Amino acid sequence: MTIDRARYRPAGLVSVGLVLGAALAAGCMSSARAGETLPESLRTYHEGVRWGRYAAAAGRVPAAERADFVAEREELAEDLRLTDYEVMAVTPAGADRARVRIKYTWYLDSVGTVHDTWAEQAWEHQGKLWLLVDERWVRGPAMPGVAGQEEAPAEGAAAEAAPVAGGAPGLGVPAAGGAGSSGPAAL
Repeated sequence: MTIDRARYRPAGLVSVGLVLGAALAAGCMSSARAGETLPESLRTYHEGVRWGRYAAAAGRVPAAERADFVAEREELAEDLRLTDYEVMAVTPAGADRARVRIKYTWYLDSVGTVHDTWAEQAWEHQGKLWLLVDERWVRGPAMPGVAGQEEAPAEGAAAEAAPVAGGAPGLGVPAAGGAGSSGPAAL
């Protein structure tokens, strides 16, 4: 007796295809519900700032700050060059918050000296995205666009300082409560 294998193969392939398709759809649906991961948001924000894709980066700051963020970044881009960034540490603070230590490598066209500046960022999971709600200078030369640098050393020097609470991310301006604010965005 001869078995016609072609007759039985399509049903097997269809079954395997349906199982794989269902698994793929379930995986995509759970990703869509969970939204973007913190590493994805970090990459979108920092690559956007580094390469001048400010609208993409602004999608990772609170909506009320996006227009000011883009305007400031476009102005800074006339002289500031961000050549690299490195995520030095990520410290979860519950399920919806994290503190991130970043090292920026940058220079000003008008000066030409390369610097490393460390900043601490506060990120919050809101909706389907992680948003940068605060960024403060920690050490290294003062970098345009990073807030809390009142105690930053002169160019070329290095020092350590505690992050300043409150403020708009990377805008260099204090929040409504001022530099001493202890609102939810405080680090």
